[in-house]
Amino acid sequence: MEAAAAAATSSESRKRRRGRERRRDSSISHSKHKDNDKEKDNGTHSLNSAKQPQTQLFKSRAVPNSTSFLDKMRARLSGGHFRMINEKLYTCSGKEALDYFKEDPALFDVYHAGYQEQMSHWPEQPVNIIINWLKDRSPSLVVADFGCGDARLAKSLKNKVFSFDLVSSDPSVITCDMSNTPLETSSVDVAVFCLSLMGINFPSYLEEAHRVLKPRGWLLIAEVKSRFDPNTGGADPDRFSKAVCELGFTAVLKDFSNKMFYLLYLKKKEKQGLKIKDIEWPQLKPCLYKRR
Repeated sequence: MEAAAAAATSSESRKRRRGRERRRDSSISHSKHKDNDKEKDNGTHSLNSAKQPQTQLFKSRAVPNSTSFLDKMRARLSGGHFRMINEKLYTCSGKEALDYFKEDPALFDVYHAGYQEQMSHWPEQPVNIIINWLKDRSPSLVVADFGCGDARLAKSLKNKVFSFDLVSSDPSVITCDMSNTPLETSSVDVAVFCLSLMGINFPSYLEEAHRVLKPRGWLLIAEVKSRFDPNTGGADPDRFSKAVCELGFTAVLKDFSNKMFYLLYLKKKEKQGLKIKDIEWPQLKPCLYKRR
């Protein structure tokens, strides 16, 4: 009897021990599943975290507006082309410039587009001062506009205006080398050079103006002020004025009041002046625009 009872007790003890072991194994297994789930969640979160900066990076590197970008590139190329043409015009003769534009007339449009852009930064433009000066005088005065550009002088006045330039799509503009215009001798009352004494043979332009002007006719010259600053390689303005006067003019007014340009008002003398070759002409400094 005692042996049977001990055996029963021992069997019960083993059953309880196996039950505890099964519960412990079940608890361990459940804990492992929870840890695995956490690792999966953490892995997903880690992947999302890794993706997030890339998304932000792609957003920060968004491609700029293509139209705006192309416009800026075109403006930069156009500006560079203008500066190249501008430098050539200041460093060649009038005939060479005429031939240059005959080969490719579209270059003239490029040049004038760049010129107008540069002028837009000036607080005041000399052509407007000249227009107002002429409006204060008789509309019967005949005007020759040497280097007329867009012929604003002719479009703004009631006067008869002969407009000359190297190239133009405007039928009112006469294409020619400004040292050799088709005008008759002593046929105009006012000759205008508004920022147009560009060629290395500019004295020949002034000689042509002297030829076509009537006695006591007016010569108006507007030029970039830096070209007349001896401290930066420009010509002495008094030497320039003296040379023009020796050609057969009298200086009436020198206007240095504007910070951008110099205005000179002269009248043709009754008597013939010196020939170009007998005059000591100062070299005018080229006006070369910087990149903006």
